[in-house]
Amino acid sequence: MSVLLIAASPSVHSRSGALLSAAAQRLHHHGLPTRTLKLRDLPAQALLHADIGDATLREALASVAEAKTIVIATPIYKAAYSGLLKVFLDLLPQDGLAGKTVWTLATGGSLAHLLALDYGLLPVLSALGARSHIDGVYASDAQIAKDAAGEYRVGDDIARRLLVGASQVIDRVPTPERAAPIARPALVL
Repeated sequence: MSVLLIAASPSVHSRSGALLSAAAQRLHHHGLPTRTLKLRDLPAQALLHADIGDATLREALASVAEAKTIVIATPIYKAAYSGLLKVFLDLLPQDGLAGKTVWTLATGGSLAHLLALDYGLLPVLSALGARSHIDGVYASDAQIAKDAAGEYRVGDDIARRLLVGASQVIDRVPTPERAAPIARPALVL
C-alpha cells in the first residue's frame, strides 16, 4: 500500500471528509492507489483505553506502518485538531511516522483557525518521526459549501490547492509504485 487516507471527523458527512475525498480523487487521477481509515469506525472502548490487543486497532496501526504516505483530514475544533485524531495518534509508537510523507488537510468554521495545522498538528506528526510534509490545505466552511442535494463541494480555490498538494505527493512517490494514470476528462475545478 502506498497512500493511507485518515478521516478524523467523528461525523459521517463532514466537510473534512469531502476535502479528503477530493484529495483522493486527485491522487487516483495520477494513478496512485489509496486506502481509507475512518477513525470514527474504530471501536471507541478499545480506542479510549489504548487496547492495542483489539484486532481492529491492530489492523489500523498496521495500515499506518505499511503506508509510505499518510493523508490526514481533520476538522478543527477550538483551534485544535479532532480529539478522535489525538486519541489515535497517541497509539502510534514514538517513531510511528518515521520515513513517511504526511499531507494534512483541515476544515474549520473560519480562517481564524488557519494556523492550527502548522502550530497544532505538524509538531505532533514531527514528534512521531514524519520528516516530509506536503503543503497543508485548510478550508473554511464557506470554501466547502453544501450543494442543492446536500452534498459538500470544494470551492475552486481549494480544488486548485488540492491539485498542488497532490502533485507534491506524486513527486515524492517512486515511479514503480504508481499505476498508469487513469484516462479521464480533465478534473473540473
